Amino acid sequence: MYLRMAQRFLTRVDKRGLWKLGYNMGWKGMRSVQKFKKRLKKGDVFPPFLYISIINSCNLRCQGCWVDVAAKQSRIDLEAMNKLIGEAKEMGNSFFGIVGGEPFMHPELLDIIAAHPDCYFQVFTNGQFITDEKAKRLKELGNVTPLISVEGNETVSDQRRGREGVLNKTMEGIQNCLNHKVFTGVCTSLCQTNYKDLLQESWVDRLIEMGVMYTWFHVYRPMGPEGCPELALTADQQFEARKFVVEMRAKKPIIIIDAYYDGEGRAVCPAATGISHHISPWGGIEPCPIVQFSKENIHDENTTLKEKFLGSSYLKEFRQLARSTTRGCIVLERPDLLKQLMDKQNVPDGTARKTALAELEAMEVRTSQYNPAHQIPEKNWIYRIAKRYWYNDFGVYDGHDHSETSAPALVQLDVPESVTAE
Repeated sequence: MYLRMAQRFLTRVDKRGLWKLGYNMGWKGMRSVQKFKKRLKKGDVFPPFLYISIINSCNLRCQGCWVDVAAKQSRIDLEAMNKLIGEAKEMGNSFFGIVGGEPFMHPELLDIIAAHPDCYFQVFTNGQFITDEKAKRLKELGNVTPLISVEGNETVSDQRRGREGVLNKTMEGIQNCLNHKVFTGVCTSLCQTNYKDLLQESWVDRLIEMGVMYTWFHVYRPMGPEGCPELALTADQQFEARKFVVEMRAKKPIIIIDAYYDGEGRAVCPAATGISHHISPWGGIEPCPIVQFSKENIHDENTTLKEKFLGSSYLKEFRQLARSTTRGCIVLERPDLLKQLMDKQNVPDGTARKTALAELEAMEVRTSQYNPAHQIPEKNWIYRIAKRYWYNDFGVYDGHDHSETSAPALVQLDVPESVTAE
């Protein structure tokens, strides 16, 4: 499996792009995490990985979308992005996730990436704007990987995305990237309508055959004004998804990403650990994309980005609350406590619709990735070692007892014997 993985990297990815991936993302990414760990020992949190929503607009209308895609367009322009990225680089950062809305609707997206050849960018996209010409440009840049969303078959894709003919257009975008040997990923937001179709070994095999180099199975999170909670996976299904990912990592020559577990199979929250935070299209600094409240803003010229992160009482108290409540997602598990924090800190609603607080109040307690009774350690030794040093809880959960505050204490977790049997 490892030899086949190496063979795929050498034959399916442009050599310059492979170098940029290994150096900008791999080597420099590891160094940025090491610097983060040193800061963390002093109580200073500046995330090594920033996810930036550069635009709120989108050509699709997905079920459960929490971004104000139909609101007046707001975007972070080239000048502001250069300042943001420049200040982050001073802290040792080299990796940036670009999200939206649809990032390819931003007229300066490729200029932003070109301005920072010493960094690496992952662009979360529906792929429908990736023409052959743009795919060629991505190859020329080398320091960027598109992560393209596929949400199911033709019928499910149209239903989930709110438009017709979505899958074919998305697959065209993927193929354009593959034709130019761009390091390309495919992600899926697992929910009730696509769970059985895409959480399958045959789907992973199809991605490998196409030339896709990595995949990411998100778990659908019911958020926003129309959260569609009926689409959310049950605790049993989330456990099945985790089990599937661990098994596929150990046998398939494709990278499978997850952001919610360490090498021992224990749940982690990237916002609680501080390894990543989010910037909204309006410049608000948020713990993560689904916590749409911010007190600090990148457009505030009175303080530096470092001062904004290190001096934020709101972000600090959020992390403390999340760490002490659960190892999972506090938004899903304890929206009541999160609302109390927003009230206490008087944190402004960062959305255009200005209903985020009411949405939080209306949410019901539900399980997330935290399932302490059924943890699955990594079987692939490379993933396990990588997570041990560069992706874990960094000790932030030490001393916290989640047995009474987390969702598993409030919601009955029954995992069938057929699921747990090895």
